[in-house]
Amino acid sequence: MKLLSIKECDLFQKKVFIRCDFNVPTDEFGNITDDRRIRSALSTIKYCLDQGCPIVLASHFGRPKAGIFTPEDSLIPVARRLHQLLKTEVLFAKDVIGESATTLVKNLKSGEIVLLENLRYEAGETKNSPELSAALASFADIYINDAFGVSHRAHASVAGITEHFDDNHKAAGFLLLKEIEFFDALLERPVRPFAAIVGGSKVSGKLEALVNLLPRVDKVLIGGGMAFTFLKALGHDIGSSLVEEDLMDEALRIMDEANRLGVKFYLPVDVVAAQKFSADSAIRMTSTQEIPNGWMGLDIGNATSELYKEVLEDVKTILWNGPMGVFEMEKFAKGSNKIAHFIADLDAVTVVGGGDTADLVQRIGLDEAMSFISTGGGASLELLEGKVLPGVLPLMK
Repeated sequence: MKLLSIKECDLFQKKVFIRCDFNVPTDEFGNITDDRRIRSALSTIKYCLDQGCPIVLASHFGRPKAGIFTPEDSLIPVARRLHQLLKTEVLFAKDVIGESATTLVKNLKSGEIVLLENLRYEAGETKNSPELSAALASFADIYINDAFGVSHRAHASVAGITEHFDDNHKAAGFLLLKEIEFFDALLERPVRPFAAIVGGSKVSGKLEALVNLLPRVDKVLIGGGMAFTFLKALGHDIGSSLVEEDLMDEALRIMDEANRLGVKFYLPVDVVAAQKFSADSAIRMTSTQEIPNGWMGLDIGNATSELYKEVLEDVKTILWNGPMGVFEMEKFAKGSNKIAHFIADLDAVTVVGGGDTADLVQRIGLDEAMSFISTGGGASLELLEGKVLPGVLPLMK
């Protein structure tokens, strides 16, 4: 998949609109606790600064109700962090397309930056409003999408706005280019053996990705809550573990298809079980074939961790999407942590598919040990499903 690249645009002193993904976590005092997404956008912003561009930055933040200003959903903390990282002033518009934004953008000079207020304060953003798209497009000569994390959303600042720029005046930023190139190579030209580790809570959330991955991989390792739908479909006693009864036939079809394609398909052989999801709950290690009634599996067990370690020892490419257990609680995070350490030590290309898995890897300090960590959970999942993202389609050559 080839995209229009920022390097192909004549940017010199042109006003650029850069759609970023600054939806970063903050604490109760409004302090940013993880600025990865902000730092990921710096290369594109700096490249435009070097071209003497006046720069308009835009992003969403949280899920505010449209038309209602809430201080906790303001992008003011992001403006401060950008100022610190770029070591240059970042002007801040108090609205998106109102008087403040319009005045600041109109007076923007070469090398100056303005950050618009939270795009989702405007109802038209998530509705892909033609009016909002046109208003945002009027702010710049060139449009750059560098927000991979929202490129699966057909929103005004992601999809609609592109209709107002021809191919010479719109492009993908460096982050978006990197994400698409990595996933394109992963799915079409992987170094083999290629293993996919797929976890998370439900089969329904990963069904299309599994179907699309099967013809491309050599091994599939299943973990997390979704494993119990497969296990129950095979007739195992899973106690009160999470299960999607309506997808058990589909789970069997996936396993049959893996067998037909010669793909090795692995399920947990033991789990850490508890009677409730609680820090003070008693836990026990049990076989996946006979989880007691009233008990639920919340993490893969030691035997599964060792099995998966052996399975992964010879692979050269690993895609990991979804944790192995309910990692938010330490007593149910050991399986996910072990998998993270296993693959970090391998001589292989290791790709982490964003979302919870990326948070997990960073939490235990292994983010630098991975080959690539995606900045978008939902967007990366749709790529794994074989879909073309609404924010990427208009930028394809």
